[in-house]
Amino acid sequence: MEITEAAKAYHERMFPGYHSKFLETDPEFIERFDNFAFDEVVNSDDLDDHTRMMAILAALIGCQGIDEFKAMLPAALNFGVTPVEAKEIVYQAAAYLGIGRVFPFLHALNDILTARGVKLPLDGQATTTMETRLEAGSQAQVDIFGEGMRGFQDSGPEESRHINKWLADNCFGDYYTRKGLDYRQREMITFCFLAAQGGCEPQLTSHAAANLRIGNDKAFLIKIISQCLPYIGYPRSLNALRCVNDAAKEDA
Repeated sequence: MEITEAAKAYHERMFPGYHSKFLETDPEFIERFDNFAFDEVVNSDDLDDHTRMMAILAALIGCQGIDEFKAMLPAALNFGVTPVEAKEIVYQAAAYLGIGRVFPFLHALNDILTARGVKLPLDGQATTTMETRLEAGSQAQVDIFGEGMRGFQDSGPEESRHINKWLADNCFGDYYTRKGLDYRQREMITFCFLAAQGGCEPQLTSHAAANLRIGNDKAFLIKIISQCLPYIGYPRSLNALRCVNDAAKEDA
């Protein structure tokens, strides 16, 4: 079996001039993986490279694929993902994976950007303050999920109500209100975080519904799942597909 010309061409676009050592140590595996990921999958739909790479970066954080993240981040930058967009993906991941799982990715991102001559810190993207984040975050929840979320920060049992407040002021007020990515992009990467880490199917279904509500339709989400599949595997991809189908049925 040979690596297809299409797979070779796509690989060259991602990694100009790079020759993988796996071609020498694991040629059969690389032939199958490259033909699948870089030909069959990328040519299965019309998703643009920029969106594909953003989804892959988010999925790699979600599944804790730090080595592959280090490999794919330069390719994403080559395909037009900006340093600001890459930073926003990593920053937002902290709300969905926790800093314990995001810390290595922030280090890797900084190292790669610095090696490419990008001066850090980047321009600030925050639009809220400690005084305005709760109101802005609450409004973001309403904008994305609908009027049913209005007042969510004050709902629920008293002993756990503070967590609903944190969802509003921290998760949404600190991250979703930032510049650099719009709501549709932020909901798309959140979908990838949740799908890739697994075990979050109730939240994944909820965010699939949010994606549908703000314009990332079912066909788009299936494309996202498809493009992330080589990086997160079949079980989590099939779970994500089920969540999208469940959300679409509820939406209908």
